[in-house]
Amino acid sequence: MAVIYGLATSLRNFLYNRKIFKSVRFDFPVISIGNLSAGGTGKSPHIEYLIFHLQYIYKVATLSRGYGRTSHGFFLADENSTASQIGDEPRQFKKKFPETIVSVCEDRVLGVPKILHHRPDADVLLLDDAFQHRSIRAGLSVLLTEYSNRFTQDDLLPVGWLREAKSNYHRADIIIVTKCPLNITKQEQEKIIAEIKPFSYQKVYFSTIQYAPLYSFYEVLIKSELSKEVDVLLVCGIAKHEQLKSYLESKVRNVYVREYSDHHRFDRYDLETIRETFNNLGDTRKIIVTTEKDAARLEEQMNWFSENKIEIFVQPIAVTFIGDDGDRFNKDVLSYIEHIRSKQVGNRQL
Repeated sequence: MAVIYGLATSLRNFLYNRKIFKSVRFDFPVISIGNLSAGGTGKSPHIEYLIFHLQYIYKVATLSRGYGRTSHGFFLADENSTASQIGDEPRQFKKKFPETIVSVCEDRVLGVPKILHHRPDADVLLLDDAFQHRSIRAGLSVLLTEYSNRFTQDDLLPVGWLREAKSNYHRADIIIVTKCPLNITKQEQEKIIAEIKPFSYQKVYFSTIQYAPLYSFYEVLIKSELSKEVDVLLVCGIAKHEQLKSYLESKVRNVYVREYSDHHRFDRYDLETIRETFNNLGDTRKIIVTTEKDAARLEEQMNWFSENKIEIFVQPIAVTFIGDDGDRFNKDVLSYIEHIRSKQVGNRQL
């Protein structure tokens, strides 16, 4: 099966490489954030990192597929857009960064000019999970690979997590090794760089995940400190939850996991099951913890949780870079944006 999958993706890439399939490039700053694997590398927090650092200089726009949404075609989000309409990650972006232009479209080539038409004030576009979407040639391509499951050590689906052959990393301009331990040494970083074998035009950076205090599902201002007197039911529908589980285990008495598939849409049966599992934990101090991505979908069921008096908190995460990698990465991004903006003539010729 992996051989067949590999042949199919290799043929597609061959057709793009030979320009039989065409890639569109826009005279506008377009940054792609993606990976070679099927998920779990931390795309959303890295997009949020870019939004956070760029929002005070530029008008930032994002374009996602909007996986799992009920709408179709191009959709420009507002503050009232739900996860059902735009997908959980775009909803998360809009909720955390309301001034950001958030949009979804299955066809990225169609989506980009739609954004520029509806929001001509956009200065830079972040393409979410677009490394495989070769119909658009991003001006700056950022490839993420997870520290504990680097693409160099992975295999094609369904044997491993890779969506295409690892040799295709050559298309990236920047490679970020994500979810690194905070105490990663320079020697280990150099070893990983040697393992990746970046081309002369590629740069390799290292980032890690940091966990902020929990906040209430009902009211963001109400926070909760974790302690060894608390049992946690972790409700999550994300690609990989092991790192979050390990973090919670270091903070609380017990962690129980109610796991769902990535982007899972919670129905009433799921809610009743969550309540039953939560009640069966006993009479100890207990809370439900979920991710921001899951909270974007669960908020459509907020009234149910409130009516059933279930205490639920959201675990926010953020990306930080190791050492001075953040400063160097930021400089690369800003240099690219300013280079493209300096070349723009008139009203953004597409």
